[in-house]
Amino acid sequence: MTSQPPAAPPIRVLIADDQKIVRDGLATLLGLLDGIEVVGTAVDGADAVRQTLTGDPDIVLMDLNMPAVDGVEATRQLVERGSRARVVVLTTYADDDWVFRALQAGARGFLTKDAGADEIQQAITTVAAGQAQLDPSVQRRLLEALAAGAKLGVTEPNAPTTVDDGLTSREVEVLIEVAEGHSNAEIATRLFVSEATVKTHINHLLAKTGCRDRAALVGYAYRTGRVTA
Repeated sequence: MTSQPPAAPPIRVLIADDQKIVRDGLATLLGLLDGIEVVGTAVDGADAVRQTLTGDPDIVLMDLNMPAVDGVEATRQLVERGSRARVVVLTTYADDDWVFRALQAGARGFLTKDAGADEIQQAITTVAAGQAQLDPSVQRRLLEALAAGAKLGVTEPNAPTTVDDGLTSREVEVLIEVAEGHSNAEIATRLFVSEATVKTHINHLLAKTGCRDRAALVGYAYRTGRVTA
């Protein structure tokens, strides 16, 4: 008689939004999804930081436009204080400035509030697993902005467009694929390798470039001239 492997623990989620109807609605929605447990709701950014540091959720589903401490500042504070929680932004504000500021602060996912339950669940699951998840429209505009010369993340003044970063030719290929918005599965198919191999290359890229996640790798690819408009 074979024993069944233990079920994975649910992903613990804290919801941060200044509108009660939104908080309650999201809590009800997420409570119905398999593998997700809502562990609290926060009324603003300061409350989100406090509850995250004391409650240790896996994911903070973060609104951006909140009073006192907004979602960007709350995300920045969580990163600075060493919280292991990953932030998924869920907001009505999806203009380029908000997107860039949130990603620079440390957000790992970005969704607009017209996202469906499946999209929210996928983003939470993906980000909890250590990857980044951007709404397709957000990712497209991010790529367009980067191609037009916008900067993602902190760069040194007058930095060269190319650098000797020690990337192998295969790692450069994977970096370009990531910058073009392809998923691990798509990259594996295009380069005729396994998804596990792709993940290994991405881990090497993150280590060698000092980037935090896939979104930062996109900016790095443009800044170093690996991808151009």
